Amino acid sequence: MDARPWTQAADGVVLDVRVTARSAREAIEGIERRGDGRTVLKVRLRAAPVEGEANEALRRLIAKALGVAPRQVDIAAGAAARLKRLRIAGDPQMLHAMLERLTKGTG
Repeated sequence: MDARPWTQAADGVVLDVRVTARSAREAIEGIERRGDGRTVLKVRLRAAPVEGEANEALRRLIAKALGVAPRQVDIAAGAAARLKRLRIAGDPQMLHAMLERLTKGTG
């Protein structure tokens, strides 16, 4: 699969994510192509989608995986949905390389 669920921006990357909340474990499971042709990063979270718990857990998990502070990960769209769009602030090339490494061999 050559389509990636992220695009580089001037101040970081924009990442599309599909979240499964209330999972038995927390994990980034790789890239999935959706029925509409879009690609998303599949993420499992233990937190429940209540009072922003899952969103906060998602921010922390993505930040840890990319080596950035949680405050650099912002939920730009889909805060109340399973499909979310994240804006991750930082060096676009470094974030792109980290995402490539994180998703290598998936999808």
